[in-house]
Amino acid sequence: MGPKILIVVVGPTAIGKTSLAILLAKHFHTEIISADSRQFYREMGIGTAVPSEEELRSAPHHLIQHKSIFEPYSVGDFQREALNLLERLFDSHDILILVGGSGLYVDALVHGLDEFPKVDPGIREALGHRLRQEGLESLQRELLQRDPEYYHKVDLGNPHRLIRALEISIGTQRPYSSFLGQSKPERPFKALYIGLEAPRENLYQRIDARVDGMMESGLLGEAGKLYPHRQLNALQTVGYKELFEYLDGNCSLETAVSEIKKNSRRYAKRQLTWLRKNKNILWVEYDTRPNTILERLTKEINSLKDAQND
Repeated sequence: MGPKILIVVVGPTAIGKTSLAILLAKHFHTEIISADSRQFYREMGIGTAVPSEEELRSAPHHLIQHKSIFEPYSVGDFQREALNLLERLFDSHDILILVGGSGLYVDALVHGLDEFPKVDPGIREALGHRLRQEGLESLQRELLQRDPEYYHKVDLGNPHRLIRALEISIGTQRPYSSFLGQSKPERPFKALYIGLEAPRENLYQRIDARVDGMMESGLLGEAGKLYPHRQLNALQTVGYKELFEYLDGNCSLETAVSEIKKNSRRYAKRQLTWLRKNKNILWVEYDTRPNTILERLTKEINSLKDAQND
């Protein structure tokens, strides 16, 4: 019996991961699991580029809009839920598709999470209060002082990541980075990565076009409905933060949209920086012919099967 294979579709935002995942799911007669941490929430459809109804009908999808922004849902929760899902789906499929731009969530599922000691939950509460009172820069400065190594790796615009690193550093009096890189469990599947890339100019054009499309589809109205809950962690993300600034009266709508585009480009850069560390990714241009991609993937799958049989 050949190995169970998880095809992992990665790449920066707006590159076309959803379309490729659906193409692969149709070709291999299989199902898709999302690892996009922004698409888990049912209240955030437009600003997170959730697959359309037509796309969702094209292939079975899992872990999309299955949570509420009012429910706590961590990367550890995702790992447990996704592993249980994979175990069930691999009973009837030899190949499954994982797709998403959230590198931490992809890595958690494929490799496992580092183990951290439990710390006083009051530390997290205090950090959350401090974030609201003093802003993100205060947390960034303390992280630089306590753990400069992780400071230079983490997405400094992500308050959830900053708070997580600081609560461990404060609660253990050890740098958060000292707990990283521990031995991880073996997974009952082989991961085969395929990454979509594009020249920077093309990628930025795609990002700008996506943002314009979101605005035409009603992103401002969606942000308006979520505005009363803007302090929630799930909403501290590109596309919403900028429109909340507009709704607060701090900038014009034109400026807010421009900021969404700029911050989306920055997000894409961070995604690529994370992904470039993975030397196992099979990179292809975003406009590569589907048959070419399928031929290359089939060759890789056959190599995995041959290795299993040797």
